[in-house]
Amino acid sequence: MIGGRRCSEAARRLRRRPDTLELSVLGGQPIETELQEDNERTPTKGAGNVDEPGIEAPEASCSAPSKRTRWFQFARSSKNRRKRLHCNEDEDVKQPERRNSDLEGSPRACLAQPEGMNIGSSTQTIATPLMIGDSFYSLAPGGGNPPPNKSDDQELYKQRDPSVTSESKSVPSLRRLSQIRRRRSSYYFSENERRIRANDKEFNAQFKYHNNYIKTSKYSLFTFLPFNLLEQFQRLANFYFLCLLVLQLIPAISSLTPVTTAIPLIGVLTLTAVKDAYDDIQRHISDSQVNNRKSKTLRNGKLVEAKWSEVQVGDVIRLDNNQFVAADTLLLSTSEPNGLCFIETAELDGETNLKAKQCLTETIELGDRHDSLWNFNGEIICERPNNLLNKFDGTLIWRGQRFALDNEKILLRGCVLRNTQWCYGVVVFAGVDTKLMQNSGKTQFKSTGVDRLLNFIIIGIVLFLVSICALFAIGCAIWEGLIGQHFQLYLPWEHIIPKDYIPTGATVIGLLVFFSYAIVLNTVVPISLYVSVEVIRFVQSFLINWDEEMYYPTTNTYAKARTTTLNEELGQIQYIFSDKTGTLTQNIMTFNKCSINGRSYGDVIDLRTGELVEITEALQSVDFSANPHHESDFRWYDRTLLDAVRSDEEHSHVFFRLLALCHTVMAETVDGKLEYQAQSPDEAALVSAARNFGFVFRTRTPNSITIEVMGQTEEYELLNILDFNNVRKRMSVILRRGDSMVLYCKGADNVIYDRLHGGQEDLKARTQDHLNKFAGEGLRTLALAERRLTEQYYNDWRSRQQEAALSMDSREQKLNAIYEEIESEMQLVGVTAIEDKLQDGVPKSIANLQNAGIKIWVLTGDKQETAINIGYSCQLLTDELADVFIVDGNSVEEVEKQLRQFKESIKIYNRFRPGGFDPFDRLNSDSNMDPLSVTMTQTSAFMQETNLPPTPPPPPAISVVTFRWDEKNKDNKGGPDSAECNNLFGDEKGSEDGGTASIVVDENTGFALVVNGHSLVHCLSPELENKFLDIASQCKAVICCRVTPLQKALVVELIKRAKNAVTLAIGDGANDVSMIKAAHIGVGISGQEGLQAVLSSDYSIAQFRYLERLLLVHGRWSYYRMCKFLRYFFYKNFAFTLCHCWYSLFCGFSAQTVFDPMFISVYNLFYTSLPVLALGVFEQDVSDKNSLEFPRLYTPGLKSELFNIREFIYSVLHGAFTSLVLFLIPYGVYKDGVSANGFVVSDHMTLGAVVATILIVDNTAQISLYTSYWTVVNHVTIWGSLVWYFVLDYFYNYVIGGPYVGSLTQAMKDLTFWVTMLITVMALVAPVLAYKFYLLDVHPSLSDKIRQKSLKKIHSRASSDVRRTASSRRGRRSVRSGYAFAHQEGFGRLITSGKIMHKLPQDFAFPLGLGTKKTQVLHNNLNSADGPNSKGNNVTGHHMVNNNTNMRHNQNQNHSSMADITADGRGNGGDDGRGSGGSDDMSPRAPCQDLDTINL
Repeated sequence: MIGGRRCSEAARRLRRRPDTLELSVLGGQPIETELQEDNERTPTKGAGNVDEPGIEAPEASCSAPSKRTRWFQFARSSKNRRKRLHCNEDEDVKQPERRNSDLEGSPRACLAQPEGMNIGSSTQTIATPLMIGDSFYSLAPGGGNPPPNKSDDQELYKQRDPSVTSESKSVPSLRRLSQIRRRRSSYYFSENERRIRANDKEFNAQFKYHNNYIKTSKYSLFTFLPFNLLEQFQRLANFYFLCLLVLQLIPAISSLTPVTTAIPLIGVLTLTAVKDAYDDIQRHISDSQVNNRKSKTLRNGKLVEAKWSEVQVGDVIRLDNNQFVAADTLLLSTSEPNGLCFIETAELDGETNLKAKQCLTETIELGDRHDSLWNFNGEIICERPNNLLNKFDGTLIWRGQRFALDNEKILLRGCVLRNTQWCYGVVVFAGVDTKLMQNSGKTQFKSTGVDRLLNFIIIGIVLFLVSICALFAIGCAIWEGLIGQHFQLYLPWEHIIPKDYIPTGATVIGLLVFFSYAIVLNTVVPISLYVSVEVIRFVQSFLINWDEEMYYPTTNTYAKARTTTLNEELGQIQYIFSDKTGTLTQNIMTFNKCSINGRSYGDVIDLRTGELVEITEALQSVDFSANPHHESDFRWYDRTLLDAVRSDEEHSHVFFRLLALCHTVMAETVDGKLEYQAQSPDEAALVSAARNFGFVFRTRTPNSITIEVMGQTEEYELLNILDFNNVRKRMSVILRRGDSMVLYCKGADNVIYDRLHGGQEDLKARTQDHLNKFAGEGLRTLALAERRLTEQYYNDWRSRQQEAALSMDSREQKLNAIYEEIESEMQLVGVTAIEDKLQDGVPKSIANLQNAGIKIWVLTGDKQETAINIGYSCQLLTDELADVFIVDGNSVEEVEKQLRQFKESIKIYNRFRPGGFDPFDRLNSDSNMDPLSVTMTQTSAFMQETNLPPTPPPPPAISVVTFRWDEKNKDNKGGPDSAECNNLFGDEKGSEDGGTASIVVDENTGFALVVNGHSLVHCLSPELENKFLDIASQCKAVICCRVTPLQKALVVELIKRAKNAVTLAIGDGANDVSMIKAAHIGVGISGQEGLQAVLSSDYSIAQFRYLERLLLVHGRWSYYRMCKFLRYFFYKNFAFTLCHCWYSLFCGFSAQTVFDPMFISVYNLFYTSLPVLALGVFEQDVSDKNSLEFPRLYTPGLKSELFNIREFIYSVLHGAFTSLVLFLIPYGVYKDGVSANGFVVSDHMTLGAVVATILIVDNTAQISLYTSYWTVVNHVTIWGSLVWYFVLDYFYNYVIGGPYVGSLTQAMKDLTFWVTMLITVMALVAPVLAYKFYLLDVHPSLSDKIRQKSLKKIHSRASSDVRRTASSRRGRRSVRSGYAFAHQEGFGRLITSGKIMHKLPQDFAFPLGLGTKKTQVLHNNLNSADGPNSKGNNVTGHHMVNNNTNMRHNQNQNHSSMADITADGRGNGGDDGRGSGGSDDMSPRAPCQDLDTINL
């Protein structure tokens, strides 16, 4: 047991009576005497545990407890004692009334009510007094009043024991009492709970809690060398070369000097160690910056500045406005009324709207008085550290009372204090125990797919090497046993070889030759391979860092490769997981457009041409400087709205007056400037817009709102706030000014439309047209309405509302019904359109990445409707999608039912779409099948009807895509690129043959999936994850909303594990760290939410749009270069090494080298290293511009087409063929050769020099053919290496005096050498050239065609590319709602009560059905319905089935198509039911809005 120690039997007996022990310590009374007195006072069995009624309180406090009420009886087993402790404690807490019923006239124990309810928590805070009688924690005596607020232990015990009379006498006793309490608290400690005492460092130290020091670095100064070497030798290649070095140190088996392996090995280890040291130094710097931040901490009653790393659990710290929270802290007191404070949790969940926290009512009185805060000695019992951001369970024990603690009283590390001058709190979790660090995830070792393939290949090469060595060893033993033994005079055996018995000696020689060949043939995988790979990656990282196209001048930020080992992985990304807030968006809400009384404002029209003018930064905005309260950063470009306001146009005044009055914004004046504190960014944008147009919200009280209209002050009496929640999807205010009374309401358009009075059809139609236009542009819309009320009606409604509010049964339902009554018969005022500003270039980047075959998932902590709205804004979701599935079930059964329904919908869709699959699914799969030729034809069921009128029918709802095998494309080596080539440049041969050119499937068709966080928990469970993956993999896009940081990481891990796909995670906040660490590639955006994501990332960029260039240009180039480098490297090394194998057939398998040992040592280091390095660094097949224009160039990396086992075997066979030709032709020429001067040239050294020279020339020719992009560096390295070979050979042989001196010089003097070299090189190069020309002419790849077109100066753009920026939105209509409002329930009651309340948002369903409604078909259907012959007729469009849309089918169906849409809006619109829920078999998503409200 923690804190326990061995003690005597007497001490053990004393611990059974903790109160007696305390009294003996305080009063100085002999312990044994007290024990005896207590035994005498112990009641008999029949008396139970009830004291006599007449006993005074002090005597009662000394009475002995019975067995039932004694809480702590410590036995020998600590585990059993703890169990009994908790059981008895629960029994006493649950049954205080039963105990009190037995005590007539005795002191009663009651629950003390707090001063006020804990607003913002569904659980009422209950203060439970502690017992002061039977034990340390027991129920207090008295008549239900709370105990006196005395924190002095001496005063408390004076009341309990009359013997405690002298204050001076009790001072040392109190110290002893504190020690006893501290020890006893340790006895009560459980492994499932955490005990903390404020301002008591000694007490908290016994539990050894983590301090606030953060460490993300891996090494220290002393551990770097051993740990780093241990990590490096865990790599198979490094360990292999270490073993090889050991073998080379044995003279008997080594024919090469150990220097040939030692120098490269040391170089690799050193280079890697320097890189790792640099990375770890950066981590140390980051840790130091965080740990050295300053925090104000109470020390000995004084507020001192301490480093974050010095903050301990139990410390009381002060936070000032706009300051980061240093650790997870229990809020004690704040500067705001009612103990409130506001925080921003962008680092945790990505939300920038403010959240309210409230401390306990009992601790508010502490204020900012340091003496009171220092004397605060409350004890906190809470849960152990965990990663649940929205959950905290604990209890505060203070002043003899217990107070419930929940998440509303906790400030988490990473939050920022906003709009609050100061607050104080006690640290509960510090350092790695904080919820932020618990969600950050562990740093994983990351390696690329190329690395993993290399490791596999190396294992294969080593096995091949062992088998070759074993074969040659056997051959050597046989040759020595049969032939070699007779030549010992000329070829003597080593002294270690037994010569007595020939078979034994031959066997030993064969064994030694095995190791000798292992050394000679080690150049198959030279260590220079890893040196070259590291150098190439290192230089490629600098190319990323130096790219001016990824420089963001606003923040002076370049892209940065924070790791040098993952560059080529950027060219193989299959899934991108992106955060929303701060990653796709700018965290800025702007008032973009609006519609007032059926007129749209916000578009700028050219008066000369009548066309819309694109809104850019260069366009001059409207001047609001005449308004003294205008904001300089507010931008509005349509002057007609300002003119309407200034001309006192009634409808515009009502519109902006509603915006200025219907909200929960708080106003304050800072440095003479009016500033707003908004609970949501949407409300801030709307109130700011009203302010700039002259309707300035000035101040508010609990029952009034003051605004300034065009310089005139107006004050309104605030009667009611009908608060917003996610079920109502609207909020209203009821105001009175003079004799007039009005209700203003704003909310979702479908909700407001259902509550308008009749006679507004024309206004509703025009406004709906504007709503559809705004939604099509990705704007967040709200509808505004008003209702004039009479005094009599309001008074009657008010009485019923108060009655419902006081009802104990079904209060919420009754209030909603009352609200529905008054929020009806309203007049439509207009709609607002707010832009959640995307980062520049986000839609274009997402479109290009999707066209490249990459699937994009958005994982965000935002609300569902907000996430969906952004999905449409950035074109991740489009109106052309077949359907958008929403998973929002609260149980496993509900989620499974939804997934089953969605799967059925996909099956039905694919049934009418022959061969229906995503072409890119093949790219993401492991299949090696060549892609199909895709031909798309527009067909429909009505095309087959013969009795239809001759008028052209509307375009069909289904695009039937057929897939066929074409002989022309069957063996296409260009992969998926060729199908696109036919579309881009035209298929000339196909045209000549009368064939149809293949075109690409529309990328916008398909499905999207939206998953809520509470449903994602079930989707990730083992029983549903396969179903979830099955549906998600068939969707074009997936959006997960309301997810925690840990859930983000789990989703990434699921895709990595189940799909075996290469993943990339991108984010900008601390809530994205775990996701970034879990993915293969982590990209951090250096944005507004701090640098936590950047510090944990592998690459950092300033804007999301740079991800497109990072992947499609640098990623593709890096992968292309690395693959080409590896193919050539293995080729040249097999061509070099296998020459020894052919030569061994002529040297008796003696492990004699055909080349000079020095040539072997420097072959990869000096002769061939620089050309292949230049190839790996500068090679490119097409330019960066073409890489971005043709995203399909990226697709070969998705299937690892450029380097795989097949390509490796091809390189090996090519190298083996080269080595065979390279050796046999010179050998045949020089075998019995004689020079013109009569000199014999058939010696070993001449043959080796000639073969080595031809090898270098062939390498030069081959790499020249390999190179597609020539730079100065390529020319210098390729031709320079050839010259360098001759220079170095001459220097080594003639200056240093090598053994091969004169061999090459004499050979070069003879014409035979030059003819032999020419014939050999031509024999090696001719097949390569022929194969390349064959592929280029018959099976060109997309890059080949692009290069050909570039040479002809013809530039084409991919037809499937989508070009749209945030400032120039594509005009389109949409039948979905653009409603999104990032508001939360509770602020209305807060304002009217004078307090501020925070309530977590409830789960909700998206208000409108999405997808399945092709705009053009609806347009044609509605036009037909509105025609003169449309009355009573049913025009049926053939759409795909949408199981999520609850629409009524027509009875007169012409065809058995997938689904029919009734277009007779005037006749049938009312039955569809706006906002009505679907049937049980339908998704809980609400149905699509009525067609009669759409004026198309």
